[in-house]
Amino acid sequence: MRRIFAVLLMVLSTFAVARATLATEADAYRINGGDVLHISVYGEQNLNSDVTVQPDGWISFPLVDNINAMGMTLRELQLAIAENLRQSQYFPNITDNEVTVAMVKAIGNSVSVVGQVNAPGTFAFDTRLDVMQALSLAGGLTPFADDEEIRILRRDSKGNQSAIVFDYSEVEQGNNLESNVLLRGGDVVVVPQAGFNRLQWQIPAGLMPGQNSSFQFQVVGASLLPCTTAEIS
Repeated sequence: MRRIFAVLLMVLSTFAVARATLATEADAYRINGGDVLHISVYGEQNLNSDVTVQPDGWISFPLVDNINAMGMTLRELQLAIAENLRQSQYFPNITDNEVTVAMVKAIGNSVSVVGQVNAPGTFAFDTRLDVMQALSLAGGLTPFADDEEIRILRRDSKGNQSAIVFDYSEVEQGNNLESNVLLRGGDVVVVPQAGFNRLQWQIPAGLMPGQNSSFQFQVVGASLLPCTTAEIS
């Protein structure tokens, strides 16, 4: 019985480690154009240099065919270089761990936030950055933002683009937290304008019930009248 329990525990531990490894790889930094990498081969002084990733993702390294590193993790590029060296006549027996790939400068690591935010722009980052943090860097949402239909536009290493839906209101309330994904260099966060049925507006501060007053608010989306006046009493 103890033997069965020990085997079961070993299987569960192996499964947990595998899941943690996959999660780490999924969250790992992806190489972008403009990044500066240091690539070296153990014991080979001539194969030890800094390499700048070209805007289109290609890199060059002695004895290695040109490799498109765009979207790769450092580990994936390490394996690709080691495999290229094994295919050459010079290092047929080289192991993966004899090749080192390290980040020197993550210059190409930036995201853009556009649309209904207070300070749209492109933001460089050298640490992990999720959607909520990026929106904060962009000054937060405007009152006219459709916070349920935010999109993260992302391209893979082949240039194919996909869109990830993000519901700000859900995450703000502490729900669906897994949707607050980590962003990758080159991602574009698009905050669309809300339609008329999702118009958000606030009563001006200091306006008390029982006071006859008026203020103007802008109506966006499908409306015949772009601006109107509301009476508060």
